[in-house]
Amino acid sequence: MERHNKGERPATKPHGGAAKSDKAAASKAEGAVSRVLFIQATQALGAVLSFEHPADAVLSRHFRDNRELGHRDRAFIAETVYGVLRRLRWLRRLAGDRATPRELLLAWCARGEGWPMRAFEGLASATERDWLAGIKAAELEEGALAERADLPDWLVERLLATHDEVTLLALAHSLNRPAPLDLRVNVLKADRDAVLARLREDGIGAEAGALSPQAIRLAGKPALQKHPLFLDGSFEVQDAGSQLLGLLVQPKRGELVVDFCAGAGGKTLQLGAMMRSTGRLYAFDVSDKRLAKLKPRMARAGLSNVHPVLIAHENDAKVKRLAGKADRVLVDAPCSGLGTLRRNPDLKWRQSAAAVDEMVAKQGAILAAAARLVRPGGRLVYATCSLLAEENDGVVDAFIAAHPEFRPLSAQAVLEKQGVPLQTGERLRLSPATHDTDGFFAAVLERVGDA
Repeated sequence: MERHNKGERPATKPHGGAAKSDKAAASKAEGAVSRVLFIQATQALGAVLSFEHPADAVLSRHFRDNRELGHRDRAFIAETVYGVLRRLRWLRRLAGDRATPRELLLAWCARGEGWPMRAFEGLASATERDWLAGIKAAELEEGALAERADLPDWLVERLLATHDEVTLLALAHSLNRPAPLDLRVNVLKADRDAVLARLREDGIGAEAGALSPQAIRLAGKPALQKHPLFLDGSFEVQDAGSQLLGLLVQPKRGELVVDFCAGAGGKTLQLGAMMRSTGRLYAFDVSDKRLAKLKPRMARAGLSNVHPVLIAHENDAKVKRLAGKADRVLVDAPCSGLGTLRRNPDLKWRQSAAAVDEMVAKQGAILAAAARLVRPGGRLVYATCSLLAEENDGVVDAFIAAHPEFRPLSAQAVLEKQGVPLQTGERLRLSPATHDTDGFFAAVLERVGDA
């Protein structure tokens, strides 16, 4: 599942103390937040908290409907909305279960951002300021594990199957911090060192990514849509952990490769560049809108070997025509997306245990259908951006039990051959707490015989 970072802020403290000094917080509040802007942020938060649509889509619509908002105003709205979403359970303990969007926003600014009381003059009424003084002084009891983790009860119960309390809290606190911004260098067009040098010349703080040899990590969240190297296709925005999935596929020149759940095509573009725009790369997806977004990105990346294909479902006739012909197949399966909570904190409140269970059945069906495309000796990679065992190991273990013609390969060994010395074991498991990437899982399988 592909998601994109939407105006998120630098990391805040995980435990609800003031995230900045009073002086810095007051300077920001007094210099940037007008009464009108605070009302705008409240309206946006209210729309997001209905949880009818993804938060990034709600914010995008709000900004389209309010084009007078400048870059800083949009950043403030996005940052505060995402801050509230990350710490929603904690804020409701502070402000009350029935707290309004405005009260949640005020409480976040007072406790999460650490604004001093003088920063609320002109923004809050005298009654609200009295209430805020109580919020700033309030001391909460430790609370249940799910409350301390700022996660729903059902999710904590699922995570306890694979985490002890200490590691679960460390994971939760890492998920409650904003994600850094990573780029992927297009190896068809550019060299990482050259891209790094150009970014630094332009005053953009950047360093080589620690995990992927194609990755660059930025120091902040600069606007890049008009940068010459973005416009000429030299780089794309892509989480460093996501880039490792392409390395696990390890496509070669001239091969037939399938990206089975391509989405808007971030990994498709990486695979095409690694193939040096040779061979044939099929991008399957059930969404015409997502595939439409891929086409201009293909052109910018300089790829001519990508073939976007709209399918109705995993057993579409267009899929069956490639049975037994593919050298490599990537199944970046639709999933709960819970490994991306740094970027999409609303997901933890929008997902449910029942929805995850339905997803698991779908993942198994998709993996089985994709496996039919792999030729003997070919490679199948199953991946999710989920942290839940049932979406990851559970799906892969069930598949292997039903398909003895596939044998597992070591993800660690595949990565080591490409210069990535990452201790993963047989299956890739990335965590924001350990690797500072989104939470990814991947299993690498090789077809050794006929079904």
